[in-house]
Amino acid sequence: MMIVGEPIKEFEEMYLKKLYEFFVEDPQKPIRNSRIAEEMGVSQASSSEMIQRLAAKGILYHIPYRGSTLTEEGLAAAARIKRRECLMEVFLIRMIDYKGDVKAAACRLEHALTDDLESAIDRLLGYPEMTPGGETIPTISRQIEPFQNSMLLPLHALPDDQSGEVEMMVLEGTDVRTMSGLGVSVGSVIKSKGDEFSINGETMVIAPEISSRILIRTL
Repeated sequence: MMIVGEPIKEFEEMYLKKLYEFFVEDPQKPIRNSRIAEEMGVSQASSSEMIQRLAAKGILYHIPYRGSTLTEEGLAAAARIKRRECLMEVFLIRMIDYKGDVKAAACRLEHALTDDLESAIDRLLGYPEMTPGGETIPTISRQIEPFQNSMLLPLHALPDDQSGEVEMMVLEGTDVRTMSGLGVSVGSVIKSKGDEFSINGETMVIAPEISSRILIRTL
């Protein structure tokens, strides 16, 4: 990611993500240096130095004695960083049932995402709009890929009237047994019928919290 010809470094991304969160709270309100310093856990001198660095890159407008606001380019960059963190939160919780500090883990992982990997994870998750905690995922620059054969998708994202084969079920014991009793297991072929699914000639409704954890390879 480039702003005014220079790449954004990881420690700068941390500030940008926090600035985006401030922006979402009140887009019209300048962000004071004292608040940035407090939220980032640094001195005001360190925060001021970072603000000047980001302003020089064209990411911020800094108004002396009033605060800072994100430029259009800065907002787009900050939204992308925040979006990657949100996607990793969804991935950690829904796909691998991570039990540790999700926020901390997602924060570490977000910096490793490339554009291609971000797009692939977004598709795998079914293009989520919210995190499990209810936070809106920024949608700036999101490009939804057209449906193709042999794509790996969560069951709930399977297009209407399309079929796929179950490839993985990220479910706990009780849910696995329930799905197995309904004829849903690895290797099962399922067809989407709007809000319902057809399995072995039987039509059923599968709750989103379950269907989001069933990965299916489209046919």
